[in-house]
Order: sequence, then C-alpha cells, then structure tokens
Amino acid sequence: MSGSETLARAYPVNTLVELTLAPGNEKVCGLVYCTDEISQAIVLKKSLVHTTLSSEVTVIHASSVTKKRIIDPDKEGKAAEEIMGTPYYKEELKLPLPNVNRRALEDRERRALRIAEETFSKINDKASVEGQQIFDKLLKACNEVEWRGNSILVLKEIRVDPPYTADSCSLIKKSGGLDAHSLVRVKKIVEAASK
Repeated sequence: MSGSETLARAYPVNTLVELTLAPGNEKVCGLVYCTDEISQAIVLKKSLVHTTLSSEVTVIHASSVTKKRIIDPDKEGKAAEEIMGTPYYKEELKLPLPNVNRRALEDRERRALRIAEETFSKINDKASVEGQQIFDKLLKACNEVEWRGNSILVLKEIRVDPPYTADSCSLIKKSGGLDAHSLVRVKKIVEAASK
C-alpha cells in the first residue's frame, strides 16, 4: 500500500482477498467486510460451513500485511466458494451494501459519549477501592448517589464518610418521614457491601 493510498482504496469492501501476514507468513483469506483508517484495521469475513455460526470475522492491522492478492471469483471459483461458504457466492457479492444513516450514527455516538461521561463522573480516583465499591453498591440500590470529596452523598440526605462503614453513615438533611427508614436502608447496604 502506498503512503497516500487509503485502506478503503487498497482493500475495497466486498472484495475477496488472500493476505500474507508478518511475522510467520500466515495466509488469511476472506471477504473485505470493512476497513478503519484510524486504527488501520482491515476486517475480513469468511463464511463457515457445517456450523450454527454464520461467519468468522478476522481483524488485521494493515502494517502486518506483507502481501495482498485479490481473488477473482470468475477465475478462482473454488476458492471464492470456500471463502463465501456457498456456491451462490456471485449473487451474494453483487448485493449492495446497506445505506448508512449518518444522523443515526452521530446520535448513537453522542449517546455513547454521554453514557461514558456519566460513568466516569461516578468514579472518584481519590477514594479507596472499598469506598468506590460501596459507592457502586449504593448507586445500584438507590440511583441518586454522588461523590462530595471523599464522602458519598445518598438521596441528598445521607452522607457516608470514610472508612465507609455502617457507623459512618449519617443523616444530613431531614426532608420528611422517610429519613430514618432511608438511613437504616443505606446502613444495611453499606454493611452488606463491606463484608
């Protein structure tokens, strides 16, 4: 592959290829499923016969390819049939790729980033491992849990201070008749998580 040639141009999608890989000159055959410029990955798909699995997927780093050979299905029908897993491979190769909805992909990416940011916001790198474990258990049980320094704030009314034991749970805000009940529940969760 030349320095300026993209992976998509060097390894066109829906092309049958045989790649020789470094360091052991291993040969890998498959249908180019997709490529990724950022990770420099080539994804090959090979149909499996006599199994409930539909295909084998191989991800290859472009730098490990020492030799590329395009398999011409018209001239090498047997090899193409083996890779595609069907004698009707020519029809399958003619199928157009599905359209990609860019807006849907961008929405999916934004959602994944938001979820990742929310997950990272729940991690306190200054807290002890035990403290983070208690936090995770409380978050699972109570949903409304956040870090305040090294203390855990539960339901905006109960604080759990280091060393994160049932005895270190205290009521910080009285908001109604459920305060004592909530405190007892949080203490039970902390006690169970500490064991």
